[in-house]
Amino acid sequence: MKKLYYSANALLIMMLVLLASCKKNETTTITENKKPKKVIEYKKPKSVSYKIEKTKEWLKTNEADSSKMDIVYALNRTDKANFKKLDSVVIPADFSGDLVYYLPFPLHVSALEEVSKIIIFSYPTQTFAAYENGELVYTGPTNMGRKKDPTPTGLFFTNWKAEKTTSTFNDEWDLKWNFNIENKLGVGFHQYDLPGYPASHSCLRLQEKDAKYLYTFADEWILKDKENVKVKGTPVVVFGSYNFNSSKPWLQLAKDPKSLNIPESEIENQVKPFLQQILENQKLREAEQTATL
Repeated sequence: MKKLYYSANALLIMMLVLLASCKKNETTTITENKKPKKVIEYKKPKSVSYKIEKTKEWLKTNEADSSKMDIVYALNRTDKANFKKLDSVVIPADFSGDLVYYLPFPLHVSALEEVSKIIIFSYPTQTFAAYENGELVYTGPTNMGRKKDPTPTGLFFTNWKAEKTTSTFNDEWDLKWNFNIENKLGVGFHQYDLPGYPASHSCLRLQEKDAKYLYTFADEWILKDKENVKVKGTPVVVFGSYNFNSSKPWLQLAKDPKSLNIPESEIENQVKPFLQQILENQKLREAEQTATL
């Protein structure tokens, strides 16, 4: 009987050890499969301050420095072709940081941590930002709708895209890296001249490198048939308004380097009314991707 008793106990112990081992392996698997949080390490400049300079004079000693030029183009919401046309421009005293520190969007937005991808356009600052799970992954300048043809604000989703298409407003305008966000009105973001102020016919103009990035970053819609959408694309939030009766707002940076900063709370307030709709569409896309696999 004792032999049987000890044998039974030994078997019970082995079963408990095996069960514990299985649970440990299960926990490890869950941990291993959990998607790691994406955090980008950006280089911060030693100081952030600005001054206004005459464009032609500044270019004489700085035009050959492409890293400086990229920052200055973005700061003045323009591109290479239009920069020289500007009389005066805002210039940072320190160029040692990454672009994110010279543009107004926050590096992290806690309210967006559940959102896999989103693009946000700020009308007042004429800038955009792309976030992945609350982390800023890309930002740049934009020139949005002019006073006569303002860009509509609110929540949109990317629809269809084309490397090159023709404007519905003027068939002589070729739009490169175009991504539509409002099909009926023909509104989208794409590459086009950035004169340094809101000048478009409601679209969101971008530098070519930025247009290419968003062209790849965002998802197209998934159609059920020719007339019905099964899954919408990447959420796009456009917010705020531009003061067309005042000087360019980024010129204020010379007096106050933080004058255009967009606080995290502002992004949260702008996205909050749309968050449920964004997450519901995200679940549909994830389910569609799973079904495809």
